[in-house]
Amino acid sequence: MSELLAFLVVGALAQLVDGALGMAFGVTASGLLLALGVPPVAASASVHYAEAFTCGASGLSHLLAGNVRRALFLALVIPGVLGALIGVWIAVHVPPSWLRALLAPYLLGMGVFLLLRCRQPAGQRLDVPRGTRATGWIAGLVDAVGGGGWSAITVTTLLARGLQPRAVIGSVHLAKCVVSVAASFSFLFTIGVSHGAAVVGLIIGGALAAPFGAVFVRRVPARVATALAGLTVLALGLNNTVRLFA
Repeated sequence: MSELLAFLVVGALAQLVDGALGMAFGVTASGLLLALGVPPVAASASVHYAEAFTCGASGLSHLLAGNVRRALFLALVIPGVLGALIGVWIAVHVPPSWLRALLAPYLLGMGVFLLLRCRQPAGQRLDVPRGTRATGWIAGLVDAVGGGGWSAITVTTLLARGLQPRAVIGSVHLAKCVVSVAASFSFLFTIGVSHGAAVVGLIIGGALAAPFGAVFVRRVPARVATALAGLTVLALGLNNTVRLFA
């Protein structure tokens, strides 16, 4: 019971940050599981099982709050699912540290870029930029392999191209729900379910915290949301770099 409560708290905190900034649930949860000695593939699978539920609650909250743009959602979700299915296969056969070595400098660079960008007027574009589908495919692939990265890649890339933070975070979350479900079924048929207490705790905590993140992102000024996203991405990049050399 104590282990379940611990994961419930972790799930709530991770989802609160994730719902407000559009990222960090998968990275936070998978990082904890890895620290407890869970194998990388099992950690990624457990996170995706949980995200199939927590992202559903978060995505619905963003949809009801008017944060989702249909065209952007569709441009992300279909390539994201295809990337996730390929990523599950890679996660079973390839060490995730290889991909982490490529992701770390990307996150560091995007974090610095967003911190510099927050001094300028926030983007207000609502169209779908070129390359969005490729971004969704790459994000789905990275997320399935490493247990996190979907939001870090999609949110940072779209914000950097001048899209409205509210629309980006809402659309990315709803798409992430579908991608997580696809990855979960793929993991289920390849390695099954393990570490059930972690999955249940993350689901309950994340679902309880999801509505608060959607309300926060609707009320916070766009520049503040961009700056917080930049700090979060920078922290994720530093975390990946430290883990590379640990």
